[in-house]
Amino acid sequence: MATELPGTSRPGGRTERTRVAVLRATLDLLAEVGFIDLTVEAVAERSGVHKTTVYRRWESREGLIAAALRFGTDEPWSPADTGSLVADLRQMALEVVHALTTPGQRELPTAAVLAGFHSERAAEALREFYQDRHARAAVIVERAVARGEVPADTDPDEVTRTVCGPVFYRLFVSREPVSEETADVAAEAGGAAARAGVLRRRLPRSGDGS
Repeated sequence: MATELPGTSRPGGRTERTRVAVLRATLDLLAEVGFIDLTVEAVAERSGVHKTTVYRRWESREGLIAAALRFGTDEPWSPADTGSLVADLRQMALEVVHALTTPGQRELPTAAVLAGFHSERAAEALREFYQDRHARAAVIVERAVARGEVPADTDPDEVTRTVCGPVFYRLFVSREPVSEETADVAAEAGGAAARAGVLRRRLPRSGDGS
């Protein structure tokens, strides 16, 4: 989980309002202009917070973007509960498809992924964000285990990667279009792999240092 930012005081206090204003402005500008063209000065102007305050708390563009990406873990999200593993996975995959393809929504997650290629601090924050999402999505597998749909040692993180991976691959690697059909296929594949025991937790191989 993300560490609380320096300078944060009681929830709702002036320092917290400043933090939220700056980080929301950072996310807005990241979506609008991307990592390369985002500046501390632009964030200060957009948020109404003096740039010396922004520099003092976040030090740089990289610090701002990393903090803003971690800020996303504060947002409420929980996966659907349909009563079926594949249906739950389909809803999750559809959310990913819609978030990455809908105009007005896709700009921020796309810019966030690209920021990770420019800055290790942004990449680390992005990993923390997705670790948080993985932890929340684990309940899908936990429910499936309780229903007897998948083995008890099924790895929830691997299920999430198996389902969401094809969407990210098409969008960011092969540059192919994605659709609801993409979500359907990914959910069916992830569900089948989980039921077959392919996505069980694996013990470290001897000699790999894990």
